[in-house]
Amino acid sequence: VQLQASGGGLVQTGGSLRLACTFSGLAFARHNAAWSRQAPGKEREFVAAINWNGDSTFYADSVKGRFTISKDGAKNTIYLQMHGLTPEDTAFYYCGTTYYRGRDFARQDEYRSWGQGTQVTVSS
Repeated sequence: VQLQASGGGLVQTGGSLRLACTFSGLAFARHNAAWSRQAPGKEREFVAAINWNGDSTFYADSVKGRFTISKDGAKNTIYLQMHGLTPEDTAFYYCGTTYYRGRDFARQDEYRSWGQGTQVTVSS
């Protein structure tokens, strides 16, 4: 299983970014997917998740209304569209996945595989 994240970068407060994570080595259509993030000195935060067929999503309160998770089965890719970014969103963002059966897609501890991540920096 390989998860390759991309799309991070430096953006000003109020700006937008779209992260992408491409999956390989698994049956994408039968996997839940998620994004988490970790800032220096802080605990890892479970940011957003989408279930295997894309009809249910989860968002942390800190990003609700600003971030949108989506998936494209034709490209084996999930996305995290981020708007209204603030310095508090600065972190390393990781994409993760877990087989759908018997898993609660909205729980971070259900995820078994995480990618290398991509850095998002928001300047004030």
